[in-house]
Amino acid sequence: MVPLIGYVDRFSARASERIEVKVSSALNEPYQADLVKIIHGDANPAGPGIKLEEIPAAFAGTYRSRFQPVHLGSCGVVTLARPLALPDPCTIVIRVQPWLLDGRPQTVLAIEGGPTLSIAAAGAILELSGRRVQVAAPMLEQRWYELRVIAAGGRLRLRQTALQRSWGVSDTGEAELSGSLGALDKVTFGAAPVANPGPHDNPRCAFFNGRLEDPAILRGMHDGAAPIEPAEGECLAWWDFSAEIPTDCIVDRGPHALHGTLRNLPTRAVRGSRWSGEETNWRHAPRDYAAIHFHEDDLYDCGWETDFGVDIPDGMSSGVYGVRLRCGEIQDIVPIYVLPPAGTATNPIVFLASTFTYQIYGNHRRGNTDDAFRARQTEWGAYPWNADQHPEYAASTYNTHPDGSGVCYSSQRRPLLTMRPGYITYLDQRGSGLRHFPAETHLIDWLTVKGIGFDVVTDHDLDREGVALLRPYRAVVTGSHPEYHTPNTLNALQDYVSGGGRLAYLGGNGFYWRIANSETIPDVVEVRRAEGGIRAWAAEPGEYFHALDDGYGGLWRRNGRPPQMLCGVGFSAQGMFEGSYYRRMPDAADPRVAWIFDGIDDEIIGDFGLSGGGAAGFELDRADFALGTPPNALILARSEGHQKHFVTVPEELLTHVTTVTGERPKDLIRAEIVYFETTAGGAVFATGSITFCGALSHNNYDNTVSHMLENVLRRFARAAGD
Repeated sequence: MVPLIGYVDRFSARASERIEVKVSSALNEPYQADLVKIIHGDANPAGPGIKLEEIPAAFAGTYRSRFQPVHLGSCGVVTLARPLALPDPCTIVIRVQPWLLDGRPQTVLAIEGGPTLSIAAAGAILELSGRRVQVAAPMLEQRWYELRVIAAGGRLRLRQTALQRSWGVSDTGEAELSGSLGALDKVTFGAAPVANPGPHDNPRCAFFNGRLEDPAILRGMHDGAAPIEPAEGECLAWWDFSAEIPTDCIVDRGPHALHGTLRNLPTRAVRGSRWSGEETNWRHAPRDYAAIHFHEDDLYDCGWETDFGVDIPDGMSSGVYGVRLRCGEIQDIVPIYVLPPAGTATNPIVFLASTFTYQIYGNHRRGNTDDAFRARQTEWGAYPWNADQHPEYAASTYNTHPDGSGVCYSSQRRPLLTMRPGYITYLDQRGSGLRHFPAETHLIDWLTVKGIGFDVVTDHDLDREGVALLRPYRAVVTGSHPEYHTPNTLNALQDYVSGGGRLAYLGGNGFYWRIANSETIPDVVEVRRAEGGIRAWAAEPGEYFHALDDGYGGLWRRNGRPPQMLCGVGFSAQGMFEGSYYRRMPDAADPRVAWIFDGIDDEIIGDFGLSGGGAAGFELDRADFALGTPPNALILARSEGHQKHFVTVPEELLTHVTTVTGERPKDLIRAEIVYFETTAGGAVFATGSITFCGALSHNNYDNTVSHMLENVLRRFARAAGD
């Protein structure tokens, strides 16, 4: 594990509020903690370099090192207040869909002090008191089986029944073992408890990768051929996983109310064995979605204890800060945001930090950490740890679980390696290769150097507080990639612009995916990659609705809210992490926008930069009046000269040669700088490129991109009518 690392209980706070810091140190010496202001988080020696400002803080000092472990793997746990004697005869039943059969036995149900029911490629397994029996019938991945344990007269009969016919294989069978069930004390679904675990050991093992449905315990011998329907039998317990889907609760519909809890957030609102395709919204047919998908690498909460707190004092300026942990040459900086006092603005402009996007991408394992990559980290003195090398902190929603299913949840209750100053994402041959949090510091640094005062708020704050958070400001400025939004954040931004606010959207592929969150399971965001779009994985058919909020997942465009409706441009094309340039368009000559080009005589804009070597690159947005670009929008500049690896996004394609707009696919590979004003007196400026902000510091901040943005933001910062 990383020898010294931490995370915080919340990303942001105001004066008189507290942020708790949780640290794990595997070092033998104490570590030092202090506070820094993060100004520039790009270690590239070709740019301004890392810029940190030390800030006095009450918590600063030396702390004892202590190791705090991470325990991956999801399961369900039911603990009884008192043991429940199981009758003889008695039947245990559970439906199982394996997703990863790799030779390891995986536990689906374990009764403490009693039998353990597992699955493996060769067939289901029953264990009791050190004895073991296995059904001689191979199991298939992503096929539903009913497993039944019938206890009667000192014998346990294990039956494996295929619920779906698979040609060419016999996957139904039985096995028998002597023994009895005894009493029910504690039940674990999807894992086995570890006997006498050490202080740092995971208390569970043999995690199941797949789906479980309808575990139940019934009186009597149920040895008929038809699958058991628990509702029709005399149940001692029936854990109906279709109940309370938006929560981490396990509901028992039996007479003893043996309710339980899910650990580490397995996936809910997934298809069960009864799903027919007739209904695709789990709310309308919850019994079709009576399954839970467990994974060996799920993680919700590391559960670390707090080492110290950061108390935000009165008068502390709003900005991007970092809790710095150091021991010798080892260092970790955990970002935090300080907001202005509630209901106030201490500057006319506010930077909206894309913390939902940072969290969604948190610990993205890209598989690109080779020797050349590591050599650059060392040469630049960049952040030395990479998510590829540290799976112990769980993956991002751009990764898949070991069983191939997509990661749809991301928690902030864990270290997020990718959310660090100096973190490198790509071995960028023409620039720094930064994404997300560290890439946003290109803008933070530029604002600081230019003396343009700004406050900071985050997506998480905007989701909680709505448009009231933005109304005190004359302008809202985004970073390079505000991709993921909840209904609350998107509504707040739309209401702000509709009410006369000014928005500077300085990125690409923004306002793209709809995500969900919930107070019931705090600090988690969920994404279902439905229908289309550039996707790291595809949601399964029938699983497009979020578990947390019941909302239809996928692109905001598929939800009737294309990005063009908010900011005038929307995602159009993507390539490798390389940049190109913009060329002025005829609309740039319109007298209404002459002020944007004050001091700019060049026709070519942004053929330079720390992100891919150009201001127009990687992910590109364009105007589309059919999708909501306002009719008065002016297209000031358009990118060109993109490399051959750029492609049009899937949602624009009807076939390989035809598009929704009727243009040729290659003609949709463009970024456009757009400006429009609203009837309420507001305005929107959009750059349509992820790599735009990487060009700001070029030539000591004296360049066309820098001049253009300075013209826009200084105008936006003025009072109406000035």
